[in-house]
Formats: sequence, structure tokens, C-alpha cells
Amino acid sequence: MSSTQPKLAVLVKGWPRLSETFIAQELVALQDAGHSFDIWSLRHPTDVKRHPLHDRFSGQVHYLPEYLYQEPQRVWAARDAAQRLPGYAQAYKVWRADLRRDPTHNRIRRFGQACVLAAELPDATQVMYAHFMHTPSSVARYAAIMRGLPWSFSAHAKDIWTSPDWEKTEKLQAKTHGAAFGATCTAIGADHLRSLADDPARVDLIYHGLDLNRFPAPPERNVREADGSFHMLSVGRLVEKKGFDRLIDAFGLLPKALDWHWTHIGGGGLGEALRNRAAAAGVSQRITWAGACDQPEVIAAMRAADLFVLPSRIAADGDRDGLPNVLMEAASQLLPILSTPVSAIPEFIETGTHGLLSGDDPAALASAITQLAAQPDKSAAMATNAYDRLLAEFRMDPGIALLSKRLSALGASKD
Repeated sequence: MSSTQPKLAVLVKGWPRLSETFIAQELVALQDAGHSFDIWSLRHPTDVKRHPLHDRFSGQVHYLPEYLYQEPQRVWAARDAAQRLPGYAQAYKVWRADLRRDPTHNRIRRFGQACVLAAELPDATQVMYAHFMHTPSSVARYAAIMRGLPWSFSAHAKDIWTSPDWEKTEKLQAKTHGAAFGATCTAIGADHLRSLADDPARVDLIYHGLDLNRFPAPPERNVREADGSFHMLSVGRLVEKKGFDRLIDAFGLLPKALDWHWTHIGGGGLGEALRNRAAAAGVSQRITWAGACDQPEVIAAMRAADLFVLPSRIAADGDRDGLPNVLMEAASQLLPILSTPVSAIPEFIETGTHGLLSGDDPAALASAITQLAAQPDKSAAMATNAYDRLLAEFRMDPGIALLSKRLSALGASKD
């Protein structure tokens, strides 16, 4: 085979995805650090737009069958090839044990995708790395066992907090063909995963941080008048854990004298329900639903806003944010921040110092918005503190250096 084939294969849920800028940032940084790799995606893209960052990736993108019935010939040919691999019998045994505990179509699909991945990976592949600990890591794990390769993962939020402990534990145990190492982007996530690992040293805390080269210097912000117009901005998917339903309810509690407007950027399944909620609350005329936007559009909106609001909460199924990169992006533009003390958000925002963290109920959010609107000088000071902390503690480079070292030690050496 050609020596130009990459030694590293990276598995993701979908590529490209507007809502997963942190993954694109990391992969482009690894590429810039000298690693060559192809991306193997479980799903085809659904976003119409893409970030400029996605265009900087120079490797190939391979799409596994999103649903097995859509490519039956490819799946059956891969299954036949996979059955001849030395680790197939063990991978099948591991999968059957998983299937007994999780008898779902999703689990069946992941094994089929793993067969395709194992059969189609170039012979030069030495290491597999998966973003997200749930389904992408399952596919990577089964395929790695078939091929006899080390694998690793990066865990984030939903994959940590909604996956069963038995599955996370087995993916963190060497004796059950677990990952060679796992990385996660929050201290609270790292503590949880280390408690399940046979060796806590197998889990690294690697903050995504921010590649400040992708962002303009913050604008010269004039402190607004306390009784002037007040423009709020949120960026995030319209899903339960982002808390936008409670934020809309909070808008209905704001003082009548406050001249406010809110812009939301992002897509998601709750769009219609939230628009109806805004209409019922009588605040629709003060809201702009911008939909999905690319990175330059997001940055422009941040530079024009007076407050960034992310009212994260824990969803009914346990899903929650980790440390959303969008908070650091807001800080990079000296935009004051209002969020909640959910998950790892306090790891970046100390309330009263770098922004405000309020309760996620409508009354608490309305009170915090009113306070920030009335105290522009204090809001500006907290935004400056958040920017300084971003520069000092949340740059991207240290995490990329550690991740590169880990992958190289497994055999994914730089070119």
C-alpha cells in the first residue's frame, strides 16, 4: 500500500456539523501539528452551511452507511471481509454481550458500521480515535478489536451523562478491550470517568480551549447607557438542555421599561414550540430567530450584542452541557455573559467575577438580566475578567500538545 496512507483514523458522528465547531477546531489543530488522518463519519451532513474551519481539513472524509438497509451490498461485502479478520470472533462476542443489555436497532447498526469500517480501513492504519464516548466509540471499539488496533476517545457531555455506567466502565477497562486512553473536556467529566476506569491515568482532562487565531481582536466597546436599548444574544441548538424555554418565560417577567431584544442563532427540533411559546408570552416582536449561522456570522452577532445568554439546564434524560465553547467565544469578543452553574460552566465562569451564573428558573433569569442591564459598568468589568482568563487559562495549544503526544505514543506519529 502507499506510504502516504495515514496511520490515524478519526471517527465522528457527522461531518461537517455547525454545532460541533470544537471538534473541527481540534482536528484542524492536530493536522497543523503534523498528524495526517482521514475522517470516518457515521452520518452524512445535514447543515446547509459550513464553517470556514471545515474547509481547512485536507484529508479525506469517508461516510459509513448511515442506515444498513441503504447500502446492503456494501454492508454484506464488509461483513464477509470482517469475518476473516483475526479479531472478528472476539468483537462479535463483545457486541453480543452489549446487545443483550441494549437490545436496540441502534446497537445492531453500530456493529454493521464497525464491519464496514474494519473492512475498509487502509492497511496503514495503526490507531483509531473517536469523538464521543457513546455510539462513535462503540463503532471504533468493535472495529479496533476486529483489526487488532489500539483505540481512544474524546468524551464531551451527553455521551458521558446519558450512557449507562456498565458501558462507560467497559470502555475504560483494558481487560474488556477498552480504550488506550480517553480525553474529556471538563474537570467534572474527568472525575466521573476516572472513578470508572481501572487506571485513572487513562483519562486526561483536555479543555478544548479556543484557537484565538480564528477570532478578531475584541471590539472597542463603549459602555452603554443603563436605560438604553439592550440587545441579548444566544447561540445554541434548540434542545431541552439549552434552557431556552425558560429564558422565553423570563422575558415575559422583564420590566416594562427595559427596551430589550433577543437574537437566537442555531437550529433544533424545538424551534416551532419555542416560537409558539414566545407568541403566548407576548414577546415575539422582540425576538429574531436567525437560524443556523456560520462562524463569521456568529462573531459579527457577538460584536453587536450587549449580553450573551446561555441558560443551560439538566434535561429530563440527564443530558446537559459540558463547558460550551461558545462561552469562550463570547469572552473573546468582550461580550458579558449570563449563564447557569450547570456541569462545567463554573470551571470557566466564576459568578460575579467573569459573568453571572443564575438559577435556571424564569424568575432568576429575569432578575439576572435586569441586574446586568442596569449595571453596564459592572458587566463590562466582568467581560474583561473573562477575556483575561481566556487568554491565561483556556487557550487551545496546551490541550492539542497533550493529545498529539498521546496519539503519537499509540503509533499515530506525525508525518
